[in-house]
Amino acid sequence: MTLTVDLNADMGESFGAWTMGDDAALLHSITSANIACGFHAGDPDVMAKTMKAAVKHGVGIGAHPGFADLQGFGRRRLQMSHAELRHMVAYQLGAAQGMAALAGGKLRHLKLHGAMANMAAEDALMAQACYEGALAVNPDIIIMVLAATAQQEAVHSLGCTWAAEIFADRAYNDDATLLDRSLPDAVIHDPAIAAARMVEMVKAGAIITASGHEIPTPIDTICLHGDTAEAVQIAKATRAALELAGITVAQFKGRT
Repeated sequence: MTLTVDLNADMGESFGAWTMGDDAALLHSITSANIACGFHAGDPDVMAKTMKAAVKHGVGIGAHPGFADLQGFGRRRLQMSHAELRHMVAYQLGAAQGMAALAGGKLRHLKLHGAMANMAAEDALMAQACYEGALAVNPDIIIMVLAATAQQEAVHSLGCTWAAEIFADRAYNDDATLLDRSLPDAVIHDPAIAAARMVEMVKAGAIITASGHEIPTPIDTICLHGDTAEAVQIAKATRAALELAGITVAQFKGRT
């Protein structure tokens, strides 16, 4: 049986005159794009430009909502009620759908960003609240979840279409959550190391943690962060290594 995996990147995270990442170069290697919705990063002009470029390259468009925290890039933990989370996600998804239509495309998926995603990976009820906001706006949206975490529990409870994600450029704890960025080796900068570990995980059908522990999981998509300095090199190396190993790189279809 041929293995297939999607390659996604977080992008559209520039703001006004401030540039973040090399989205144009990334679009040559990836198959799905998670585009910031203006709360943690991005603005209407950046969203329009990024989505138009994604459509041109045949890359799947996804909404990437986060906390309203431009200064902290959405990576600071905020305490919010479930109602507030539903509204925040629904608002950003609505904006992303509008901008995708303007760009001549259609929104395929949603993926939470930063601290919102990390907190939802630990709290299934929080994750469910976020996803309820998205599904109320678009019942057919594919929810991209951090594999083997509470996010996955939430989509099972909701019965929605979903895709399981692992990270090329981040190290894992033994509970499938990500090592805190403040810890040594939490972010992987070497493209060769990132690529090799992705081939190993996809073939194993498991997350391999920093301690060497294996966590069996579906793997539908691999993420790299567009704001990582080596993002373009990691994307190229990962795609090349997967294809060399006989693994097809293509957009995910979603699970139910």
